[in-house]
Amino acid sequence: MAKHRNTTPQDSAPAPRSGRRKALMGTVWTLATVLVLGGAGAGYVYYKLNGNITSVNINGALGSDRPKNVDNGSMDILVLGSDSRAGQNAKYGTDEGTSRSDTAMVVHVYKGRKKAGVVSIPRDTLIRRPVCTKDGKTVPAQRLAMFNSAYEVGGPACAVKTVESMTGIRMDHYLEVDFSGFKHLIDQLGGVDITTTQPIHDAKSHLDLEPGQHTLNGEQSLGLVRTRHAVGDGSDLGRIKLQQAFIKALLDQIKSVDLFSSPKKLYDLADTSTKALTTDSELASVNKLLGFAKGLKGIGSKDMHMVTLPVQYDPNNPNRVLPIDTKAREVWQALRWDKPIPASATKGSAGDATGDAGKVVRNP
Repeated sequence: MAKHRNTTPQDSAPAPRSGRRKALMGTVWTLATVLVLGGAGAGYVYYKLNGNITSVNINGALGSDRPKNVDNGSMDILVLGSDSRAGQNAKYGTDEGTSRSDTAMVVHVYKGRKKAGVVSIPRDTLIRRPVCTKDGKTVPAQRLAMFNSAYEVGGPACAVKTVESMTGIRMDHYLEVDFSGFKHLIDQLGGVDITTTQPIHDAKSHLDLEPGQHTLNGEQSLGLVRTRHAVGDGSDLGRIKLQQAFIKALLDQIKSVDLFSSPKKLYDLADTSTKALTTDSELASVNKLLGFAKGLKGIGSKDMHMVTLPVQYDPNNPNRVLPIDTKAREVWQALRWDKPIPASATKGSAGDATGDAGKVVRNP
């Protein structure tokens, strides 16, 4: 799927259904595998899965005020989750009536669809948030706003606009997954096999694991990707390393599952995946998702280069980080040119310094 050009403004974006907001890229790859292997194309199956999908009209909301759409055969996707505590997610904290992006990854699928570069953006990164619109009202730009506030003040469209402003790269697609959908997906898969190299005991994420091999169920998997206090320096940067390690384990797990052994399991996985997913309006059908999925099915864990946006701790607030501008530009420029992210771009970053956190979890 080459990059497309779409500059015609459409109607304003409908609000996504509450609660379907916990993005983790492994869910996207699971859906890709299920759709491609299962076909997912005929009769009531198509009708049912099609009705599961929630969509947001990003193009209509942002119009033509976006980076140039470079048609070089690559594809850029914003994969986003939020910390909403509404609905089934209430058990993870108090619902305050707003949501912030809890997990954010820019996924660059290189020309040829054989490799991907993934850049995690720490939610506590201080950035310049552009002017956004929510419910027909203008939200002023803000200097030194936390990255995850963009979703809170302007929803998915503001999150996309903020990322495009930071990167100079037009996002071809937007994908979002929620807490409960993520858990159910892992349970449908039969769990994910990992090995921990040290104890993980985090009261806030309700996770207790001793060193050794584990098959994590959905609840435990969610606890792992939410853990921050029990690994590394206790910051969000360490948690990002855990998330990246878990995603690779999940991708390997997907490839080991015999989806053809049970038509019911195949259907249940597709049903769970599509219910959990919120997409941009250009992916809001099974047929469109199938075309998208075919472009991802050949990418495995060893074909993904995962990094964290180069940042440094804010000298005025150790709970916040600031982009290292020269290194960040190096990252985004590589992706714009469809080139690998150079090691020099992340060397010396605070995120790179938490690399040991990524060694806490590995494949068995």
